[in-house]
Formats: sequence, structure tokens, C-alpha cells
Amino acid sequence: MALFPAFAEEVSVKAEDSPKEFDWLKNESFQTQDAVSIHCRFLEKTVGTQGATGSRDASSVEELDEDESKVHHKKKRKKSEKKKKKRKKLKKLRGHSDSSGSDSETIFPSDLKKEQDTDRPESDVFASKFIWLDDLTSAQKEAFCVDQKPDPANWTYKSLYRGDVARYRRKGASILGIDPHREGVTWDDSESNKKQKAKDKKNRGGGGFGDERYYSTANQRLLISESPVLLLPTETPENCINRGAPFLAFCDNKDNTIHNLSTLWMQGKGKSDETDQKQDTQTTESSFVTKKTEDFNKRLREQPEDTELWIQFIHYQDELSTTVFIDEQRSDHTERSKSSYRAVLEKKLSIADRAVALNPSCISLQLERLKICQELWESSALAKEWKKLVFLHPNSAPLWKEYLLFMQSYFSNFSVSKVNSAFGKCLSTLSAVRDGSMVSHPALPGLEEDMLDIFIQQCHFLRQAGHSEKATSLFQAMIEFTFLKPESLQKLSTKQQVEFFETFWDSGEARVGEPGSKGWKTWMLQQERGGWVQPSAEEEEDEDEEEEEVKDQNQPRWKVWLDVESSREAGHWLPWRPDKSKGQTEDDCEDPDRQVLFDDIGQSMICLSSPDLQLRLLLHFLSFLGLPVNITTSNQTGMLLENLLLLTQNDNFARPLTFPELLHTGMNSVGQMTTLQGMPKCIGLGKQGGKFLNNIIAMIQPLLPTHHRAILFLSQIQNEKLKVLQSACSSNKKHIHSQGKKSKRIAKRLLKEPENRSSLEMWREYAHLEWLLGNLDEARKVFVTAAALGGTSGLASQSLCNLTLLWAQLETENALDIGGRQKDITSSPAVRILTRLAEGTSLSSSEQLSPVSILKARKSYDQALNCTLSTLDQVSLKQHDKGQSYRGLVGCYALFQYLTVGIKPASDVYALARNRMDELQQRLTGDLKSSEAGYKDLISNLSSECEALAIQQAALLRYHNKVSVFPLAQLRQMLTAALSTWPYCPALWGIYIQVENRYHSAGRARRFFHSIMRNATNVLPGLFAIVAEQQRKQTVDAAQRSCCHGSALPTLPENGLGHRIRGLFENATKTKMGAHCPLLWRMYMYFLVSDGKVDKAKEIFYKALQNVPWTKGLYMDAIQLFPEHLQEFVDLMTEKELRLRLPLEELDILLED
Repeated sequence: MALFPAFAEEVSVKAEDSPKEFDWLKNESFQTQDAVSIHCRFLEKTVGTQGATGSRDASSVEELDEDESKVHHKKKRKKSEKKKKKRKKLKKLRGHSDSSGSDSETIFPSDLKKEQDTDRPESDVFASKFIWLDDLTSAQKEAFCVDQKPDPANWTYKSLYRGDVARYRRKGASILGIDPHREGVTWDDSESNKKQKAKDKKNRGGGGFGDERYYSTANQRLLISESPVLLLPTETPENCINRGAPFLAFCDNKDNTIHNLSTLWMQGKGKSDETDQKQDTQTTESSFVTKKTEDFNKRLREQPEDTELWIQFIHYQDELSTTVFIDEQRSDHTERSKSSYRAVLEKKLSIADRAVALNPSCISLQLERLKICQELWESSALAKEWKKLVFLHPNSAPLWKEYLLFMQSYFSNFSVSKVNSAFGKCLSTLSAVRDGSMVSHPALPGLEEDMLDIFIQQCHFLRQAGHSEKATSLFQAMIEFTFLKPESLQKLSTKQQVEFFETFWDSGEARVGEPGSKGWKTWMLQQERGGWVQPSAEEEEDEDEEEEEVKDQNQPRWKVWLDVESSREAGHWLPWRPDKSKGQTEDDCEDPDRQVLFDDIGQSMICLSSPDLQLRLLLHFLSFLGLPVNITTSNQTGMLLENLLLLTQNDNFARPLTFPELLHTGMNSVGQMTTLQGMPKCIGLGKQGGKFLNNIIAMIQPLLPTHHRAILFLSQIQNEKLKVLQSACSSNKKHIHSQGKKSKRIAKRLLKEPENRSSLEMWREYAHLEWLLGNLDEARKVFVTAAALGGTSGLASQSLCNLTLLWAQLETENALDIGGRQKDITSSPAVRILTRLAEGTSLSSSEQLSPVSILKARKSYDQALNCTLSTLDQVSLKQHDKGQSYRGLVGCYALFQYLTVGIKPASDVYALARNRMDELQQRLTGDLKSSEAGYKDLISNLSSECEALAIQQAALLRYHNKVSVFPLAQLRQMLTAALSTWPYCPALWGIYIQVENRYHSAGRARRFFHSIMRNATNVLPGLFAIVAEQQRKQTVDAAQRSCCHGSALPTLPENGLGHRIRGLFENATKTKMGAHCPLLWRMYMYFLVSDGKVDKAKEIFYKALQNVPWTKGLYMDAIQLFPEHLQEFVDLMTEKELRLRLPLEELDILLED
């Protein structure tokens, strides 16, 4: 039977004569009758459409014949072009498969398929494929079809015309801007290209490296791990390069120029299967990634007790995780990070468990383990684990501090009462360890100092949460418990002393600071003698009636709430006590939260045996009340920062030389609960608070040693000077005059004390107070009087040098206000003062200076400084000289050199003194005795002296830069060197920002900030970096507005500084100290709102609550920025037990009245 049955009759005759070699053309199993019947049936069904499709069918056969002839003549062309023609032919055949029913037409398999499709409903036809409109057998109302493969270009280019679609061709296999040696781009190829590459790879004989030859992950690791190739080898006798030859011959050693994989490929030894490639990849990873892991494992097996090594290994897992997932670079980074982060945490936790099992007594490992668990466990399980840990190590104060920080900052488990109870439990447990009541755990060194730090932290926590009455009562009770304790109770345990103290506290007698207070000790003596004899109570003058709380009812509801809440915070910080002279009882208190019970403070009482610690407690209390005191704070000062003055106090150039006299610490005092940009309601503590402070000092001061009493007097007069500075910021001259009179009266009263009449420090502060009030002549008289008290000691007197330095600095600043530096140095008041000091004569002498006297004074200064520095070691090691100060002498000499010679000699004086002090400090730090208390105090004193000299030098350089031409590079170099040594000095950072903002290029400052913040353990560098960028952004925004010639811009164009500032905020909040800094979060919220991102600011607020939920100021800022959520925020404060002085129900009543 023929292979083509339709033409079987025509070839039957020829078949008989054909040779046998053509038998393969016959199909014995095919029946001709079947083919003819199928063909006839097909013709009957297509008669109806013959006329419509006749012309198209006739042409299809001709085109088919033409295509077959073309294929016959192009057999010798390339294989790719042949396939292309074949695809075109098949496409034409599919397009004209529905031909007319002529007798000579060939039946194709597609015709049979078409016959089956015509039997189906037309809806199915439309849904499956396209069809000619003329081929429809019945008329349709809406002829349409569903395209199963839509073209996305129609939506992208908004057009159906293919000419609107952009087309391009890629030139090359790379992109611009990448490193061709280490980076590469892989483009997705079409199926035909993939098949062609696979065939080419197969044709290479199994050596198939293909595109993996250089760009595979394994080969990239090889390139990174191997040493760089020497393109020009050094000349050796064996070198194959002959300089006399006309050409360069190839080197015999091809390893230096040909890659290892290329060598294998040329030798025909390519890897034959994928198993070898995987083994090579695993070997590379082992050498590149797991080499350090193997080293850790080996060292930990040999030294399992090395806790620092265990912690390093735990931290190494973060670095290891980034390397393990290098093969997933092409996958979605977000999904990879989510899936891998928890796996890394679990791995770190397993390592920490193993380390804790081998070192159960190590606290640092336990803390590291709990840090990991905080991101894996539930809050209840985590709190239970913390309680278990502090139960096992009750004598570890650092562990208690971390536990309290966890309780204070974990939002889901936070409430003020829980945290306050945790503080009381901590202090009572540590007191039992100190007394020896807890026999199982001994007391560790420095326990009393740690207990005092925890107590101070508790007081500030209550103040920040709004419970000012409890915080003040805590300080009151602790002052009474420390300084006014009966001698008969000194040898009892802390718990027994607290039981006796509770009797006094609940007796109703006046406490320390209250009018008529006698003290715990006196009360105990009177109780033994039969009790008090109640004197007739003297009626005090009634205080002025309180002003109306709601001054303007037309203001918005949220603003009225903020004003009333702030005013009540400022006036009701003292605990309420019933006035027996007026017959009051505890039931007469309108606000029960103003009463403080002993149960709220009893557990926090501790015993301090060291006089220095007792003084620190008193100074912390004075600082809590707003007095400027010089105290050393703990490492957790970031939790107490709330005031923007810390970052902006150096912006005023009115006092370029004397600005370090009174610097704000960034911590708010009691009663200053306002928004971030709000001003306190009053200066100081008010009338009632002033009486409270005076009563405390009057009761405690007689109990202190002489040098401790001098510190208290100095703090009082500095407080009056601070009030004058604060009132000078306002434009109310009447208020400034009133405050000046009050401060002068208090200062004179303090100077009349017998101990202060000959105190040069007190006279110095009083003279400065007069100068700040504008009384320059009166201030000069005070300086002269004080200098006369110092006698003729001259440069040998430390106090006289400090007084003369301040006087000379004030005269120098005054000369700047008058008209700059004087050309005749002999007529300068500052030079005359400094010269008289060196001569040892009276400073009141008005005789004209001679050049000879100036030369003699310079020689005296030089000799005094060299003598002081040469004897620095012997003098400083004495116990009574541990507070010796040299800043006065060095400052006077440097200022004298500046005024008489120039800035260079003055800088040399500072450099000489600082270098000698740095050498002594380094030598003492490396000494074996540096762990002793005396050496620690000496090292701390030297460090503070060097820091003070650096501030003086920076201030002098900035002043010189203002009055004359001076390169900023020298000032910047001095500041960077000083800040590298003291990175937490606000005064130096303020000057540095002012200097760098004068440059248009910010790259240098940004690199320096980054180098400091990289290793910083304090949040201050990050805060100043943010302030620097914000000031730069304000400058750029002002310049952009000025380009519009007075027309307002709807929105400022983005210049990139906003993104940088947000990046700095995010990086700062990710650190441990930054996450618990209220000032940082509050600044972040205000910046986002000012930048127009209100929704993002709300997110930051709720994120801040997860870290600083105890800060009431944060909630007040949120109410000011998002006033529509007032009810929500107030309810949240109530839920977390923050102090709410004005409920919204009372606010509604006040607004109605």
C-alpha cells in the first residue's frame, strides 16, 4: 500500500517497475477506502462555506507549493535559518487550515481537529482560541474571545498598537558601574538560546564549564580568596624576558597568568559531573567561611572557662549568617532575612545555653542569653527567667540594674507600681547582703556605691513618670535616714532601722524640709523623755490665692489640658501633708495621689557609711531640686536626658570665653514636666519650693564637714546666678530687675556667713552675678575686694588664679563688645590684671604698665608653670591634694600670652600642660596600685583637669577666630584631638558643630562623627551628629527659599539631608543607650512632623513606647503633635499608671465653668 493513499492509483503502475529499495515508501497497514470516506464526509460539511473561503483556500495550496520549492532550493543554508523558515511555513499552514472542499485538496490532521472543534458550542470556541469573524456559523450579538495570555505592554504603554511599545536590544552582557572582577550580571535567555548553550556545552566533550567558568559562586570565592596575580613579575636570572630580543616570549610558568580552571580546560581535564563542582564549592566554603568557626571550636574546647571567648563566638554568628546565605543573592532579601533571622537566634541561644552550662556563675553569659531570649520568648516566660536569675545571684548589683532596665522598658509587662516594687525589692535584697543577713552570698566590692546609683535611678524614674511627690518623699526619707539617724540605731541592721524609722514617718511630725522640722534623732530623744510639748502654732501668712487654671477657654481642648497639667506639675511636686494648725486631716486632700505612704518608700531605704557617698546623696537631691552641682553620674545618664538645652546652649556668642561656667546637664529638675519645646512655668522652685530648699540646707549643713559645707554654699550662689541667666533670656525687664534683687539679697546673705567671708570662690561667684546683671563697676569693686582678701600670694594661690582668670575673661569679652582688641596692650584692663597677679601686687592699682613689667610677668608665669608641672607627681600623690586644680594658673598664663604675643604661644601653653597631665595619667593607669580608691580619684581628677583645659583652649581659639583672621583648620584639628579623648563632652561638641557648619562640605565632619559613634557607649555623639545635620538642613532650606524672591514654596525640594537625618535617628535608636534615651525619641518625633511625615511620626511614637514607656513627657509631646488622639493617649497613661493630674472629666467641668 502506498504511503500517500490519495494518489495510490497514479503510482500503482510505476510501483511494479520500481526497485525494492523503495519499499519503505509503502504503508501496508493503511486502507484506501477509509481515507476516501473521511475525505468525502469532510467535503459535505464544508460546502456551505466554499464561496467565502474559496479564494483563500486556492492561494493556500499555491503558497504551500512555493514554500516546498523554496525549502528544496535552500537545503545547504545554516541550520538556524532552516528552522526559522520551517516555523514560518507551519504558521501559514495553521492560518489556512480551513480550506475549501476541492477534490484535489489534501486532508491534514489539523482538518480533523477543526471538524471536532466545529461540533462544540461556539462559546467554547470563543473561550479557547481566536477565529475569523467570517467563519462564524451563526450571528452573535457580541462576538468576542478571551485572551488567555494577555500582553502586559497594553497596560504599560496604554495602547494596543505595537508601534507604541518600546523595543531595544542589549549590547553586551554587563552594565555600567559594576566591578567586572568581582561582580557580574546574569541575563535570562530564551528557550532557544538555552537549548543552544546546552548543546554547545555537550559538544565540548564533557568539559562543560559554560558560563560557570568565571561567574559561578564557587569561582567568585576562589577569586576572592586567592592572592592577587602578579602581572609584571620581578626580574630574576631565571626570568624568561629578554630585553635584547625584538619580542617578548611567553613565560614557561603559566600559573601567574592563566587561571586554574582555564589550565584544566586547555588540558581537557574539565570537571565531568556536578558532584566535583559541589565538592569544590564545599572545600572553598570550608576555607573561606568555616575556618574561623573551627578555630573558635578548638579554642573553646581547650578553654571552656573563657567567658569572653564564648561571647565573641555568639556575636560571630551574626557575621557567619551573612556568609552562609551568599548563594541566595538572587532571591528576595526580605524573605531570606525573615527565614534566616530566627534560625540564627536559635543557634545563638543553643551556644549560650552550652556556655552557661559550663560557666554557671558567669553573669555576663547569663545576660547575653537573656538578651537573645528577649526576641524569642513570650513576655511571661522572659520575666520568669529574669526573676530566677536574680534569685540565683542576689548580690550582683550590675545584674539587678539590667533586670530593672528590663522591667522599666518592657512595654507589655510595664506599670509604674510593678517597677517601683522591683526597685524596692532590689534595694532591700542588696541591703541584706551588705549587712550580712544573707549568709549564702557575700557582699561584692563597691556595693554601697551601686546601691546609691540604683536609688537615684528610682527617684528619677518616678519623676519622669509624673510621680513627683513620691520621688521627693524618697529623697526626704533618705536624707532623714542618713544624716538624722539616732546614734543608738547605728549598729542595727538596715531592716531593723527601717522598722524604727517607720514609727517616726507615720507619727505625723514635720519631716526634713518642712516648717518646724526637728529631725528623726531629736524626735527619738523626746519620745524617750515623754514626748513633745506642743507649742502654740504661729499662724503663717496666707499664701496668695492661686490663679485661674484655665486662662483662655477659647483655646483647643488639648492645649488647655497641656497648660493645666504643666502648671499642676510645677506647683504640686511636694507631698501633701495635713496642716494641724488648721485642723486638717488626711481626708481633706482633694487628690489622694499627692499623699505618700511609707509602704511606697520603706523598702528603698539603704545605709551609707562613707562620708563621700553621703555627700553624693545630698548633691543628687540638690540637683533633683534644680541646683547646679558638679557630680559624677552613672553610665545610664542617657535615660535621664530630656532637655534640648544640652544640645543648643553653645549657640549664643554673648559669652565666648565664660560660657563653660554654667552648662545645662540635659536633665530636668522636679516640676519641669513640659513638652520638648515648651518652657517651664516658673524659674526655680517657686516660693514654696525655695522655703523647702532653705530648710533642708539649714538643717543638714551643720552636720557636714567644713569642705562639704563650702560645696553647699557654692551651689546655692550658683543657683542664683543660673536664675539670673534664665531671666535674662526673657524680654521682660521688670522681671529681670526683680529677679536680680532677690538673687543679690540671697548672695549677700550667704557672704555674711562666717565661713564664707574669706572664701574667694564665693566672692568670685558674687562678682560674676553682678556682672551678669550689668553692674560692671560694682562687679569690679567686688573683684578688687576679693583679690585683697587673697593677699600677695600671687600665682601660688589656686583660688586667686581662678578669680583673676574669670575677671580677665570678662574684661576681654567686654572689650569685644566695645570694639575689638586694643592695639596698645599696656592699656588693656585684662593685661593689667594678669600682670598684677604675676607681680603679686594689688589688682586695684591703676598705674600704667611698662613693657618691662610685662616681660617680668611672662617670666614669672613661665617659672610658676614649670615648677608646678615638675612637682606634679609628688604633689598629686598626697591625699589632701587629690582635688588640686591647675586650670586657673594655666588659663591665666595662656590668656596673658594671647593678649601680649598671640594665639600660637597661648596654644603652646595649653599643649604643654595637657601633655604632662596625660603622661602622668597614663602612668598611673598602668600602675599596679591604680585599683585603689586614692589612685582612682587622682586619675579622675587629672582627666577632669585636662578636659577643662581643652574647653578653655577651644573657647579661646573660637574667640580669636571671631575677632581676627585665623585658619579654621587649626581649631578643627585641636577639637578633633580633644573629642577623640573626651567624646562625651557637650561643650567641645557644641564648639565643633559651630566650626564645621561654616564649611559647605560636610564630608569631613560626617566621617569624624562616624568614627566616634562606632565605638561610643554613650548617646551624646549621636545626638550632636543629628543636631549638626538639622542645622545644615535649615541652612539649605533657607537658601532654597531665598531663590524664589519672596514667594512661598509649597514644598521644599528634597536635598537628601532629610534621609540622612532619619538614618542617624534609626542608627541611634538601635543602640542600647539610644533606645532608652527619651530625648532622642522626642527629637525624632518632632523632626518627622516638621518634615511633613505625620503618619511616620505616629509609628515612631508607638515604637518609642516599646523602649521608654515611663516617660510622661513623651505622651505630652504626642498630644501636642497628634491632638486628635487625646483620649487614646490619656487612657494609655492611666493604664500604665503614669501620674495624671487632670482627668478629662475634670477638664470638661473646668471648660464648662
